[in-house]
Amino acid sequence: MRIVITGASSGLGKHLALGYASSDNELVLLARRQEKLEEVAVQCRLRGAKVETIVSDVNDFDVMHTIGTRLAQTQIDRIILNAGISVGHSGGVTSFEDFHRLFQTNFLSVHALLEPIIPKMMAQESGEIVFISSLASLMSMPTSVAYSSSKRALNAYAEGLRYQLKPHGIEVMTILPGFIDSEMTQKNSFKMPFLLTTDAGVKRIMHAIAKKKRFYPFPLRFYLMIRGTLLLPQFLSDRIVNYANFKKGA
Repeated sequence: MRIVITGASSGLGKHLALGYASSDNELVLLARRQEKLEEVAVQCRLRGAKVETIVSDVNDFDVMHTIGTRLAQTQIDRIILNAGISVGHSGGVTSFEDFHRLFQTNFLSVHALLEPIIPKMMAQESGEIVFISSLASLMSMPTSVAYSSSKRALNAYAEGLRYQLKPHGIEVMTILPGFIDSEMTQKNSFKMPFLLTTDAGVKRIMHAIAKKKRFYPFPLRFYLMIRGTLLLPQFLSDRIVNYANFKKGA
């Protein structure tokens, strides 16, 4: 299987690459940090995988489109769109620069890469597109408006693609993790509920992909808490959100 993974130099992307590294798979790993990306590639090759690395900044849309065009020249069985950033949690107004950067990285870069790849998958009538979103996309906290908004936009994009591409034999999956120990979450100074280790989180993601889960939020208890809060009368959900935000120290 030929698997493309973005954001593969660290965190979830790195561990997903290692998880899929075997003699059965050919990996194409994309990331901005060349040294770290090559370290991951070496580890994957030691596990028997054939590995191609592509050093790229997802914020350069022209480069991402060019990469997508090149990748579309060959078979793509699965693409995992994992690259993403956060600017942390802040009680102030997010600067436009940070807001713009989050939407570029977490959302717009995805279509820049996929635009030339989707027709290839449609022509081959097979393939899997996996979006790594977040439980934060389901409820926008006052301290993470930009991040939640970018991930909610990603959910809507993935939903539309799923309907569009299903008749062509293409599976589209949206994975919504909660807090997983990574470079991104290590910046948080508050207690993170249901925090998972990286290994545990990656195992859940790989299981969901293997089962072709079209929408997979986890941990389940955290997801149910969010869904339950959203079903409450507005004044009650407002109180819960304000209390949770206060607990973060915002």
